[in-house]
Amino acid sequence: MVKMKRILDIKLPQWQSAFLWGPRKTGKTTYLKEKFSQSIYYDFLKTDLFFDLSKNPSLLREQLLVKLEKEPSRFKYPVILDEVQKIPQILDEVHWLIENKRINFILCGSSARKLKRSKSNLLGGRAWRYEMFPLTTVEIEKPSLLRILNHGLIPQHYLQKEYKKSLQGYVYDYLKEEVFAEGLSRNISAFSRFLDAVGYSHGQIVNYSNIARDCGVDAKTVKEYYQILEDTLLGRKVEPFKKRGSRSIITSAPKFYLFDVGVAGIIIKRNLETEKGEEFGRAFEHFIFMELCAYRSYREKDFEINYWRTKTGYEVDFVLAKGEVAVEVKGSSLIDKKDLKSLFAFDEKYSPKKLILVSNEKYERKVKKIYIKPWRVFLEELWKDKVV
Repeated sequence: MVKMKRILDIKLPQWQSAFLWGPRKTGKTTYLKEKFSQSIYYDFLKTDLFFDLSKNPSLLREQLLVKLEKEPSRFKYPVILDEVQKIPQILDEVHWLIENKRINFILCGSSARKLKRSKSNLLGGRAWRYEMFPLTTVEIEKPSLLRILNHGLIPQHYLQKEYKKSLQGYVYDYLKEEVFAEGLSRNISAFSRFLDAVGYSHGQIVNYSNIARDCGVDAKTVKEYYQILEDTLLGRKVEPFKKRGSRSIITSAPKFYLFDVGVAGIIIKRNLETEKGEEFGRAFEHFIFMELCAYRSYREKDFEINYWRTKTGYEVDFVLAKGEVAVEVKGSSLIDKKDLKSLFAFDEKYSPKKLILVSNEKYERKVKKIYIKPWRVFLEELWKDKVV
């Protein structure tokens, strides 16, 4: 397996703890074992450890107190608890050890939803929050666009030749069964139909009523399903951009994107052989959105990502930082004037600092105030902090 240096950088001052969240297989465990190789490590996926600590969470405290006496030097490094959401009650012991013994922890998991629902102790701000995303283009040597869009960017899937079977297993064994096993949804068949519907409406404005009809549940349940995907970091909403006093917005409904372009593709049985067409364009837009989200998190930037759509049909894919930057994404290798209309309309109304059209063209150019950028150029500038 090819090793890839991840861009996430967890730096903890003495006695500072952290949560590390992220969907399964994004590389959290590998990252922690490499970066904190001298840490004491508990993996709650191990059945015996899980059952022992589930029945008696105080075992963690008792074991660590002995280690603290015998090997105090090891506590220069954080104690790592992997899959911490599986034993919510363990967090009371963690809290006590932080407060009374100044032991710091990294608490790693795929979802905080189970912890929140069980009203678990989330440490009251004593732990910083980090998130691990699928791969980004700055972590891949010579990224291939079609490979990204077909394989997705979960590390194992991106590198595999037989990626389809792995993606299918991920969707059906994890996204559906794991959600059900964790008690996050009681109706697995309805949730499975919902997940299929999300795939086909992916990146479009969410219509709760239509999806509810397709799934055979009510709209309230569909909203709860979307919330499950958000809480488990398997997808993100993009709210419409609206400045105070504006009346030209067509909807208040969000758009929704799954966390990985390959996962979205396998749900709808998409296979892209050429860099053109509607399906390619939608996947291309999704890919750019994933990079924006990862950049915002890893660089610790606090900017909003919205979309803009008007009653007259103008639409801009991503409006960043409360309107400072407008980004339209087109998969075309040749952008023409009609592709620029929405950005010009947004400029006329809001006068952003930057207007960018991300494309599949080979060379960068400028039409009036709009920069037409090849996707590689755009992402290179994004990661160099030149976009936002």
